Amino acid sequence: MEVRPMPRTQQKQRSSAWETAITVLQEAEPPFIPAGAHEMTVVVEFPPGDPGTPPHRHTGPAFGYVLEGEMLLEIEGQPERVVRAGEAFWEPGGDVIHYQDGNNRDDIPLRFTVTMLCEPGKPMLTLVDDEELARRKERRAVRRA
Repeated sequence: MEVRPMPRTQQKQRSSAWETAITVLQEAEPPFIPAGAHEMTVVVEFPPGDPGTPPHRHTGPAFGYVLEGEMLLEIEGQPERVVRAGEAFWEPGGDVIHYQDGNNRDDIPLRFTVTMLCEPGKPMLTLVDDEELARRKERRAVRRA
């Protein structure tokens, strides 16, 4: 069987779709990246009405994207806000407290991804105790009713 090259006129043209395929969801300048940091990407899933992770912090910046549902997000120094499916969020990490990441809806689940830059040898998430929350209460933005 003889194999002949396809005539140039029948060769598949290179796509130019890549030129318009990117949509920027967010841009951020993280305050720092820990030396020797490693990256971790996780998927978080909360059932309807779940309050989410208790107040916590991350050793480095975290970038996320809501896949399904609505997240009630509150980060120290920022007002709480709802992040809906298809929207992105980020937090600076370090000493900043992440107060809320719970499901804003009681009728559907919440599913989101988070990519974190983690400091070596430290947990990617550390819970904040009530005593520290009380000491830093002036840093928390006024919460919506």
